[in-house]
Amino acid sequence: MYEIIVILKALTEVAGVAMLGQGVLWVIAGSRRNQNVVYGLFKTLTSPVMKVTRWVTPRIVLDRHLGLVAFFLLMVLWVFLTVMKIRIVLGVTPPVS
Repeated sequence: MYEIIVILKALTEVAGVAMLGQGVLWVIAGSRRNQNVVYGLFKTLTSPVMKVTRWVTPRIVLDRHLGLVAFFLLMVLWVFLTVMKIRIVLGVTPPVS
């Protein structure tokens, strides 16, 4: 169980950093961001997160706000996985047999 949580936490961190990088390039590159190779890489890395976020959120959430919602959900997931990791390390949860 510990290994699964560590892997999920690492994937969440990679997706979060990719979303941050994509946001920074969105601001810096402006309207030419789609021609930027690094922005395309970040967009590819974050596309699964964006698809899941679109599936989870109601239609009232606009597409232009989807990135912020996705980043918020990633941070909530990261905090949850961190708490679970701490609980396992400290032995608060009973061992799985």
